[in-house]
Amino acid sequence: MLKEFKEFAVKGNMLDMAVGIIIGAAFGTVVKSLVDDIMMPLISSITGAPDFSNLFVVLKTPAEAAGVNMESIAAVREAGGVALGYGLFINALIAFLIVAIALFFVVKGMNKLKREEEAAPPPAPPEPSAEEKLLTEIRDLLQKQTAG
Repeated sequence: MLKEFKEFAVKGNMLDMAVGIIIGAAFGTVVKSLVDDIMMPLISSITGAPDFSNLFVVLKTPAEAAGVNMESIAAVREAGGVALGYGLFINALIAFLIVAIALFFVVKGMNKLKREEEAAPPPAPPEPSAEEKLLTEIRDLLQKQTAG
């Protein structure tokens, strides 16, 4: 059983998948930073909203709302309230769209490479050497002598 597991774990596809997962996780953190730290401040400055991640609607006010700062979704949730965080959803949606666009271009590039590879004409067979030509002539002469 240990031998089978070793064969499974060392296969090329398994290693490729592991590398893909690790790169995907790193790509996810880069995209999250791109959305949260670069795109959302730019969009927020254009729309006038201070921060999309803090756009929310309080569905249930905390029981002890007297000293609770209702300025952030984290504070409302920490105090025991229920908040609909549509700003966080907008951030997640933008991150998803960035990943989807990046994957679209990767797949498009791979498909283009495959098409070019399929469309390339096969290489012409090499020209026979002088020795091969001479042997072919001898063969043809011998066939004529035995036939006639």
